[in-house]
Amino acid sequence: MIAPQEIAHNKTIREDKNLSATILSDPGNMVAARYGLRFSLPEDMKALYQKFGIDLEKYNGDTSWTLPMPARLIIAPDGIVRYAAINTDHTVRPDPEETLEALRHI
Repeated sequence: MIAPQEIAHNKTIREDKNLSATILSDPGNMVAARYGLRFSLPEDMKALYQKFGIDLEKYNGDTSWTLPMPARLIIAPDGIVRYAAINTDHTVRPDPEETLEALRHI
């Protein structure tokens, strides 16, 4: 898993949620940008996040107010994306079995 939050914040999330997966930090969403997945929050969404106490500047350690689109990618050692499940709706995620099936076919 790759997330834009700072390492310390990712560690806290991992511990609080009792996650077994490793969470890698992507400062500035640079990896997300490389794969065309980074977007800037519009001002109205930024205001809404702030209203609910979500401080991306604090969590992500920068002032960009950018987030990655939720995506599940399988990237081969040569850097070629072999599988991609991307949805602009952060509430829609692919079934893990779908990703496992893609791995079996690579």
